[in-house]
Amino acid sequence: MDQFKGQPRLPKFAVPKRYDLRLNPDLIACTFAGTVAIDLDIVADTCFIVLNAADLSVNDASVSFTPPTSSKALAAPKVVLFEEDEILVLEFSEILPHGVGVLELGFNGVLNDKMKGFYRSTYEHNGEKKNMAVTQFEPADARRCFPCWDEPACKATFKITLEVPADLVSLSNMPVIEEKLNGNVKIVSYQESPIMSTYLVAIVVGLFDYVEDHTSDGVKVRVYCQVGKADQGRFALHVGAKTLDLFKEYFAVPYPLPKMDMIAIPDFAAGAMENYGLVTYRETALLYDEQHSAASNKQRVATVVAHELAHQWFGNLVTMEWWTHLWLNEGFATWVSYLATDSLFPEWKIWTQFLDESTEGLRLDGLEESHPIEVEVNHAAEIDEIFDAISYRKGASVIRMLQSYLGAEVFQKSLAAYIKNHAYSNAKTEDLWSALEAGSGEPVNKLMHSWTKQMGYPVVSAKIKDGKLELEQSRFLSSGSPGEGQWIVPVTLCCGSYDVRKNFLLESKSEAYDLKELLGCSIADGSGKNNGACSWIKINVDQAGFYRVKYDDSLAAGLRNATESKSLTSIDRYGILDDSFALSMARQQSLASLLTLISAYKEELEYTVLSNLIAISYKVVKIGADANQELMSGIKHFFIGVFQFAAGKLGWDPKQGESHLDAMLRGEVLTALAAFGHDETLKEAVRRFDAYLADRNTSLLPPDIRRAAYVAVMQRANKSDKSGYESLLKVYRETDLSQEKTRILGSLASCPDPVIVQDVLNFILSDEVRNQDAVYGLSGVSWEGREVAWKWLQEKWEYIENTWGSGFLLTRFISAVVSPFASFEKAKEVEEYFATRTKPSMARTLKQSMERVHINANWVESIKKEDNLIQLVAQLSSN
Repeated sequence: MDQFKGQPRLPKFAVPKRYDLRLNPDLIACTFAGTVAIDLDIVADTCFIVLNAADLSVNDASVSFTPPTSSKALAAPKVVLFEEDEILVLEFSEILPHGVGVLELGFNGVLNDKMKGFYRSTYEHNGEKKNMAVTQFEPADARRCFPCWDEPACKATFKITLEVPADLVSLSNMPVIEEKLNGNVKIVSYQESPIMSTYLVAIVVGLFDYVEDHTSDGVKVRVYCQVGKADQGRFALHVGAKTLDLFKEYFAVPYPLPKMDMIAIPDFAAGAMENYGLVTYRETALLYDEQHSAASNKQRVATVVAHELAHQWFGNLVTMEWWTHLWLNEGFATWVSYLATDSLFPEWKIWTQFLDESTEGLRLDGLEESHPIEVEVNHAAEIDEIFDAISYRKGASVIRMLQSYLGAEVFQKSLAAYIKNHAYSNAKTEDLWSALEAGSGEPVNKLMHSWTKQMGYPVVSAKIKDGKLELEQSRFLSSGSPGEGQWIVPVTLCCGSYDVRKNFLLESKSEAYDLKELLGCSIADGSGKNNGACSWIKINVDQAGFYRVKYDDSLAAGLRNATESKSLTSIDRYGILDDSFALSMARQQSLASLLTLISAYKEELEYTVLSNLIAISYKVVKIGADANQELMSGIKHFFIGVFQFAAGKLGWDPKQGESHLDAMLRGEVLTALAAFGHDETLKEAVRRFDAYLADRNTSLLPPDIRRAAYVAVMQRANKSDKSGYESLLKVYRETDLSQEKTRILGSLASCPDPVIVQDVLNFILSDEVRNQDAVYGLSGVSWEGREVAWKWLQEKWEYIENTWGSGFLLTRFISAVVSPFASFEKAKEVEEYFATRTKPSMARTLKQSMERVHINANWVESIKKEDNLIQLVAQLSSN
């Protein structure tokens, strides 16, 4: 039996074709019992059957295999569960005949509280606490519910029967075909599913309300949520029904199932899960409350619903062959969710916000401890860690880059062909490239190889010399170290206007182009005498390429002027800013040059650009503080000046008919001003918060500015005056809206008093905060609270590891607490602490967090060496 241990994948001598699964969950004792009969095709000589199982007790006497040629069942004399490998090995006393036989097993398990496998979630109904039973099987946890071939390529059909309390709603992937009442229990049978992977099987049992609609071709769509919250499901229902119609057109294949249920689960580790025909969500990703949800909440619901429904085709109908190709699922669903949202809500200009996806991908992929898009997976424990910004965000970004290179129409037609060819089957990355190659005639495999097989991305350095534009590519690393690698880079550039535009591939390390030949123009030399020369060159137009650009001083000055005069699109203004920030962090350019560039954004009003500038400002202020306290207060003062223009234009109150983007921007600008201690903002925020405390329906504190008010209240809180902090906790305890709870949790630790931060951190571990939400409390820890958070993490480590250690949320604790530090001593201390405490599922995150500390520390050292920085900041502030 030992030959099967330590293998990344199951042996291929038996292939499952159909599962007949019966489950009986006990929601009071939190246990379940089940039986499964699997139609199993024996395709090679073996006396073993090896399948996955974990955290289950299998009843040995119930195990039997009935060969195709006989009605006599064979017992398995040896049944062994190898817990470490999560496999169940059955040994029979003879070689099993080839062909399709039936394997039967009986088993028992526990409805766990780890938000994976078959687990329990709690809710209140009429003041009474109750349990619901929920499944979360991706990536590799169907094996915790029933013994199975738990690999994406082992597709089969599923016939599911549940025995549940008669008063509860019980849902699965397919519609109910029969319900039999037996006293206070009902036996519910579901239609057999089409062929699908185990990670997509789903079951939910609990008390729910629902709202219902239909797609244009009659598919029934429902949104289920806790009793009394049905109205909050209407927005997602509208998006869901419209999106299914849209994808049917886009993929040129109808939605394959008779119904689509979407359901909000109170305890849910991820954002949502695309189970075939029964998509599960966190409440914050599905429910929208007209009165208490912010514009950003509405957008989140729309993009998450579109992402999950895209998976019904891309992932469920056509499934990745193994987890190495996870990015195909997630990168694609992320990209296409923007396509769908843009179609439904064009006024949101959602493609401008796609830049946030690219930026997150670029940030992670700028680390030496990144990984390629296609990553080898050798153990189930490693899969969780690749559900990260590389698979989702870099994946989506390279798809966008390829689509903009091939053209939208060719891309869509090729995709439809890919879906058609691989429906009800599995595919690898190369299969998608082949389809796109066939449809476009372009060498897609060759073009994309450098982007998916090697990690990282290039920075393209641009300089003008003797009338030539010289471009050179090298791997960009946030550490500033020289990196290895070469890419085929789709270069797009504009000169002086968007009418003069060129596209070409940079395939070598460096190349020089004659500007007159390339663009028919020369570039201004900065002397003020233009002589018809164009005043700026922008490379990577619309940020469609997944790379950064470093300009020489004269090109950078031209772009700074073009930014100030608003000659560039908002997407290009964003790109110049983000590249400059990344280059400054990597010590490839000074902080002085970054701040000088930022001063060109003083009249910026576009949401996407300002939102990124705000994110950058938080980071720069903290790094400035590590370098020099006087510098920090100067930089805060400078950023307050930069954000005043937008704050003045937007005001505190929503305007009649204003855009969705302005509503989101108001909250972010006011939050930044509050965080930097701007006195007028703090006073006004506290005034409005007090009005809200007195009357929760006041119009003085609409949802879009609540976070700003909460952060302001926490800036004023301290150990001798906790009243604001205690008032916020009161609001937290009184609301039953998850979005409101997470808004408050994300604000509490922004308090500059470490005593309060300590108190907040202990609160997030209390039973008042659901396990799924604890990490929100860590997201905004103040600069002053870092040390307290690190001590707390060490003190509570055993508890944290026991509570979150079996899922991916543990990694969020590490990155949130460790990454903000900026000293080599701290890096050493963290390294020593974790030397004896690391494990495979957190190894990558720990290395990445340590690398970030080193990057920060090097940046601080280089800022300390910059001359006259304090004077420059004062000068920029007074301009």
